[in-house]
Amino acid sequence: MRVIGVDPGSVVTGYGLVDGTQGQLSFIAAGVIRNPLALEYGDKLLNIYQHLCALIRKYAPDAMSLERSFVASNVQSAFRLGEVRALALLAAASCDLPLFEYAPAQVKLAVASHGRADKAQVKFMVRRALQLADEMALTDDAADALALALCHLGRARWSALASRRRKAERLVI
Repeated sequence: MRVIGVDPGSVVTGYGLVDGTQGQLSFIAAGVIRNPLALEYGDKLLNIYQHLCALIRKYAPDAMSLERSFVASNVQSAFRLGEVRALALLAAASCDLPLFEYAPAQVKLAVASHGRADKAQVKFMVRRALQLADEMALTDDAADALALALCHLGRARWSALASRRRKAERLVI
């Protein structure tokens, strides 16, 4: 299963793609969509949407993993984040891509085994899980996006195991 993780932001949106096949994790790509400061806000949103759609077409993921909204202290920032999240939702829907949302604490728990892990811990564990070389540049936004993809792959794996277990129990009865 190939998953694209998206860490939404109006200035910088992180993305990361991971393949998870038979317990093997493979790094596919990661990076950020950066908006030039001079762009009008509507053009920034269009740029993010177009880049997300292009990534989905290029890498053909099986699912998108998106960070769920959280309460921000700055209302204006929360609105902007919601708008960018909506673009990711739209990109997934327009490309018939199943979408899964995870709270930041769920992602941190899945990747770093601690729901309050800081960015450095998350990045370290992402590098370790995907066996990325220290020399490879990895921004915090891209690391967060990869963590979202890893979180979904872990959840999907456990869900599949539980499903098989329930099926086996029904056969025994």
